[in-house]
Amino acid sequence: MRDIPTITTSRLVLRAHRADDYDSFCTLWADPEVVRYIGGTPSTAEATWQRLMHRAGMWHHMGFGFLAIEERATGRFIGEAGFHEVHRDMTPSLIGTLETGWVLLPEFHGKGYAREAVTAMITWAETYHPGMEMTAIIAPENAASLTLAERLGFREETRTDYHGEVVVLRRKMSKI
Repeated sequence: MRDIPTITTSRLVLRAHRADDYDSFCTLWADPEVVRYIGGTPSTAEATWQRLMHRAGMWHHMGFGFLAIEERATGRFIGEAGFHEVHRDMTPSLIGTLETGWVLLPEFHGKGYAREAVTAMITWAETYHPGMEMTAIIAPENAASLTLAERLGFREETRTDYHGEVVVLRRKMSKI
């Protein structure tokens, strides 16, 4: 088991999720705008609690995971970013990769926070999981995330069906 890191950037603190994040986490995952391209259905409080508990488990078993994102200036929880391995039943398989994801409250979209957070996570991964391939799946309608992924070095590999059409992207490990 690897300790869950805290990563500080110029505007953000990426840290382990905490039980007291629950109310903010519920707000995030219940927002229709947040889940529009991630399944489309706002999460229930129960499902959100399970997702929150899952975050620590991924770090415990895999040595990587998602981190909560706080705005440094305010200390406010604004989203999360990181890696997971979901064992999705899809082709091509993403198993054995750092499946990369990010999600922010809508009021923080368009400020460069997602890029700042994911860049920090990629830098961390290059140190602690060198050579491990990164992947992402993004709904083809999610132009903002597709643009961000491209800026971060992800390239479209294919489109496939995973509960609807998704774009599968891969990124080779290298500095941003």
